[in-house]
Amino acid sequence: MSLLAERVTARFERHRRLRRTPALRRLIRETRVDPASLILPVFVDARVERPEPIASLAGHARWPASRVEEIAERAMRAGIGGLLLFGLPTAKDDRGTAAADPDGPVPRALRAIRGADLALVADVCLCEYTTHGHCGVLDADGGVDNDATLPLLAGAAAAYARAGADVVAPSDMMDGRVAAIRASLDEDRRGDVAILSYAAKYASAFYGPFRDAAECAPAFGDRSGYQMDPPNRREALAEIATDIAEGTDLVMVKPAGPYLDVIAAARERFDVPIAAYQVSGEYAALQAAAARGWLDLERAARESLVAIARAGAGPIVTYFALDAARWFRER
Repeated sequence: MSLLAERVTARFERHRRLRRTPALRRLIRETRVDPASLILPVFVDARVERPEPIASLAGHARWPASRVEEIAERAMRAGIGGLLLFGLPTAKDDRGTAAADPDGPVPRALRAIRGADLALVADVCLCEYTTHGHCGVLDADGGVDNDATLPLLAGAAAAYARAGADVVAPSDMMDGRVAAIRASLDEDRRGDVAILSYAAKYASAFYGPFRDAAECAPAFGDRSGYQMDPPNRREALAEIATDIAEGTDLVMVKPAGPYLDVIAAARERFDVPIAAYQVSGEYAALQAAAARGWLDLERAARESLVAIARAGAGPIVTYFALDAARWFRER
């Protein structure tokens, strides 16, 4: 070896030493995704008698409340941490009153599975229950009336808590909803029920398949007036701080993949658990690319989940939950 080669070689940092074998790579891995940290979204439809596949969400279905135990059992066997329940009612109105119906799809499903070894999370919003598809009641000008919406959200959260929810998750983005829900739960002596606020929920283009699955696309306009503007990060931190001050126990960043910087900033600043929602469009995009042979679905999905965890998320809501639990267990 020449003198120059000796000098160059002597100065190398040998990072590759710890990448030589799978065992070494596993040993020093900085970010680990545990199936117990994953939350599976489940659509409960009061109008169906058997699971009905959702075309835009491959591998997912709308479930009747009478058979939700089946998907809960699959989730438990997979070691998944929890379920996030969304409801589709038999009938809608302009105020979304069916959201608080104690015999609605979500309360019925909760009563059926509340003994399961899963964290049961109930989404709290009016969009699936309103005829217009917006997340709150409308004022005379057709805009969403923030303050008039709060009692309806609080009523729905209380109904879910009574039915057995461990966590209620307001996703509506109304100002003051956490305080209203916390007051309602405390008044109902349900102070042990946690709140997971969708504190930083962006007006994203990645929600399309979900709106198809939940039949909740706005009949007019969009949700930019109450969901967050995608360019804003500092505003997300302000939203999170407000929700924590109002009494939320966990916060959510949604979507996950396009907003990893927001997850990281939230993790750096706040000490509460930071959840992230890998939304339907993220899932569907990977599924579509894999179906065309453009990428390896398992590797791409696992990489995306690791990236979300690496950014700082703890619980991750993902449509890949069942598959990912199997993948991570096998590897």
